[in-house]
Amino acid sequence: MKYKSKVSEEKKHVVDEFAKLLLSYPIVGVINVETLPSKQLQAMRGKLRESVLMMMTKRRLLKLAIEKVKDKKPGIEQIMNYAGGMPALLFTKENPFKIYKSISKSKSKSPIKPGQKAPYDLIVPKGPTPFAPGPVISELASLKIKAGVEAGKIVIKEDALVLKEGEVCSPLLSSMLLRLSIEPMEIGLNVVAVYENGMIYEKNVLSIDEERLRADIQQAHTWAINLGVEAGIFTKEIVELMIQKAAREAIAVQAATSENKL
Repeated sequence: MKYKSKVSEEKKHVVDEFAKLLLSYPIVGVINVETLPSKQLQAMRGKLRESVLMMMTKRRLLKLAIEKVKDKKPGIEQIMNYAGGMPALLFTKENPFKIYKSISKSKSKSPIKPGQKAPYDLIVPKGPTPFAPGPVISELASLKIKAGVEAGKIVIKEDALVLKEGEVCSPLLSSMLLRLSIEPMEIGLNVVAVYENGMIYEKNVLSIDEERLRADIQQAHTWAINLGVEAGIFTKEIVELMIQKAAREAIAVQAATSENKL
């Protein structure tokens, strides 16, 4: 009975600790660390320590902590919808897009292992390989990779789609891609979603290309200005441009009239 009581107290302490963190930090992220080796996880924690606190616990205890604070933090219960695999929570006061970008940059490439799903369509490009002529040609053929021998080396004759996005990698393909130095996987924290002020930002929103977005906004601004000038919509932002346009048109009319009189 004493042992059970001690365990219950420890669990209660964990729930209280997570509840306190959920209320203390405005930004809460959900991370899936299922495929991340513990060594890399500790290294990532060290890199992010100054701006991010990362904590892990059982899903059941996490759910209890969220239930405890959901009335004080509207919408926080939504993060449980993204707590799949082996979830961890990320607590920060930094901009969520900035944190996501920082975490994404810290990822490194790694080989695909047997049983893992392809993150995208995997293509073996045509060109020379490090292999000398031998049984490798039949291995490549079994993977539907066309190959031949040129200048004493095996050469892949054309690009080959060896695995579609979402398909599971076989042991033979995993070994071949490793030997060809093709590393499609990424080792790093997988940020699934981030909570801020009752909103949930999913991965596809967080991964937005900032430079492209900035360029699109600038272009939209230019189009709006041009439309306003041409349509004669008077606003403080474009009235000066409209006066300049009217002046140019008046000068053009005057010049044309003078030519006609001559």
